[in-house]
Amino acid sequence: MSPGDGQQAAFETPADAQVRFGKPSGGWQLSLHRVIFESGTPAGRVFDLVLIAAILASVAVVIADSMPVLGRRHRTTFEVIEWTFTLLFTVEYIARLLCVRYPLRYATSLFGIIDLVAVLPTYLAFFFPDLHALIDVRILRLLRIFRILKMGAYIAEYSALGSALAASRRKILVFLSFVILVVLVMGTLMYVVEGPENGFTSIPIGMYWAVVTMTTVGFGDITPKTELGRFIASFQMLLGWGILAVPTGIVSAEFTAQYFRRDPLGRVRVCTRCASTGHEPDAAFCKDCGAPLPAAPAGTPSG
Repeated sequence: MSPGDGQQAAFETPADAQVRFGKPSGGWQLSLHRVIFESGTPAGRVFDLVLIAAILASVAVVIADSMPVLGRRHRTTFEVIEWTFTLLFTVEYIARLLCVRYPLRYATSLFGIIDLVAVLPTYLAFFFPDLHALIDVRILRLLRIFRILKMGAYIAEYSALGSALAASRRKILVFLSFVILVVLVMGTLMYVVEGPENGFTSIPIGMYWAVVTMTTVGFGDITPKTELGRFIASFQMLLGWGILAVPTGIVSAEFTAQYFRRDPLGRVRVCTRCASTGHEPDAAFCKDCGAPLPAAPAGTPSG
């Protein structure tokens, strides 16, 4: 597996899907593939719009069902609607597996897993009612809220945001490591300065205070009482203002870099060996596996 496989598998565009999952050569599978995976066709656009509406409606039902007044009054109605959505998403999931050449690849991709999670809780609660002995059934019911993640497959901006986050993951990891270091140092320092008599009974309590202060939340459940402690708290607040702006700058810079890497004609360069995308418009070889890149035909949409 090439280094870019994990990133590319997570954020599929229509062009990626045709290469990674395999586009059928003909027959009813090709017709179904054009409807489900190719949003550029009229039927594909209608399918995507209907599916987005179904996702939003199913999430609305879950939210309404969680409200005690509505849940008790319309319990039967909500159950019928929920099973309707569950069957609809189940048919969609099976159709996606049937209309690709490599169904296992789709089933193990990010959106394939999301599609499965979208229907699994309802079936688990129905076929295994004794699960309440191990886990609250309400948790299984509320897991249906993750259907909202299915929308990421139909809005291009989700893929752009996901790609920017994936490309920035190492910088963000370094940033988070620095934040943890600051929290540990400041929490320990406040434990030493303030002590148990002022509420800082342990280093973890001090770290909790450091996180609350750095994020400028300030619950007020634990505050420094000494002059030195207040000085440290003031420094921590000012430090928090600067630190919170760093992730925004990292992701914004990656967004800008991706914009300038885009092909002016909106064409996609997909490696036929590892299915990696995101190559420079004039690149001749894959940036991940080194294989020669096919020439991008004019007018190929970027998804």
